[in-house]
Amino acid sequence: MTNETLLTGRPWKGILTFMFPVFMGLLLQQFYNTADTIIVGNFAGETALAAVGACGVLTMAFLALANGFSAGACVLISQLFGAGEDEKMRRQASSSLLLMTGMGLAATVVGVLISRFALRYLLATPESLIDMADTYFKIYSLGLVFQFGYNIIAGILRGIGDSKATLYFLLIASVINIALDIVFVYNFRMGVTGAAIATDIAQIASCVAAFAYMMKKYPLFRWKPKEFTFEWTLARQTLQRGFPMALQQLIVSLGFVFIQRAVNSYGEAMTASFSVAQKIETYMTLPSSALLTTQATYTAQNIGAGKPERVITGAKHTVILSELISICILSVVFVFAAPIVNAFGLGTEAAGYCTAHIRCVAICLIPFASYYPILGLFQGANNSLYSTFVATSALTVRVISTYVLQEVPAISYRMVWWNALFGWGLGCILTWVHFFRGKWKRNASSPVVTSAADHP
Repeated sequence: MTNETLLTGRPWKGILTFMFPVFMGLLLQQFYNTADTIIVGNFAGETALAAVGACGVLTMAFLALANGFSAGACVLISQLFGAGEDEKMRRQASSSLLLMTGMGLAATVVGVLISRFALRYLLATPESLIDMADTYFKIYSLGLVFQFGYNIIAGILRGIGDSKATLYFLLIASVINIALDIVFVYNFRMGVTGAAIATDIAQIASCVAAFAYMMKKYPLFRWKPKEFTFEWTLARQTLQRGFPMALQQLIVSLGFVFIQRAVNSYGEAMTASFSVAQKIETYMTLPSSALLTTQATYTAQNIGAGKPERVITGAKHTVILSELISICILSVVFVFAAPIVNAFGLGTEAAGYCTAHIRCVAICLIPFASYYPILGLFQGANNSLYSTFVATSALTVRVISTYVLQEVPAISYRMVWWNALFGWGLGCILTWVHFFRGKWKRNASSPVVTSAADHP
């Protein structure tokens, strides 16, 4: 393994080089998810769009588990890569891959079983949307095992510095998803059923492509069937490192259950608006999310290589990049908010809500961009529990402020989007206080990943 982009040279250059493919991969992933929304909204109607949107929190919850535990494996692989421990890295990757495949199968079963109950009783989905939303999510859940499989493979590859790979896989998935959306939703008039099937097929394609790429390009990960090993000690390392990250994303996803309930109480127009606004908000936060992933890998590799001095410098460079990019996004959104929203085929009332929503989020990007990438530093430095604490605190404030301040007549439904200012503002304060206090450095030491195979 010779890819040392994040271990040598100017930190900002390595970070930007690594971050760009991660960002493009996230962008493509979001793009093919958004394709469902645009095509369903324009060709199946606003009710179908609202039904897909009503499932958003549930899809986010399962994606949080896939992303979180894969991120934990990525940190372990990164640290072992930096330390030059190739054999341990091979065994760690094998154990993590088998673990995540099992979790994906379990997620598929759970998703199908809880769909209607969660939509009706947890999310308070309007009765007019229940049947359509349940159909969509049950079919979507059948592809969860491939979603988990893709994410762990992507995590392994990012851990060794190959961030370009995800771009290739997701490009394949995006093209397939969009093409099948058009065929199933527009040509065959299959509505939400067609959109869900298209997403499942795209996830299968990205998982298969990722696995084939990893096996072909990296001899270290070229396992034969009998060479796949599952070592509980190593799998537990993945669970331990990944749990705080999965919990962080899961809390955010579940927290949106309460926000979604507030949204649903305002009727179908607000539900449809919120569905679209969440999609657009995700696009706006993608650069900072990509920088978080990059910062976690950057920090883990440099700690593994015994280069802690580069971590601080890299954090400064990362925040500057995050803010510059976010200021550009803010400017674009304010100028083009209306045409962006109109592309989703919303009605007049829903479009009005959505335009105000995304302009508010654009303003709130400034505090968000200043702290969110630093959570990646905490993850890479074995301090991911604090990242979870920050995410939990920020989400709690968003939920509380939504329910409390919506009772104020002058604010009312507007708190559906202004809650971001309260949550991200608190997250900014908590993150920078912890960073400057320096307690996160205590755990920032090179890992010793051991198992029975290390002690003959």
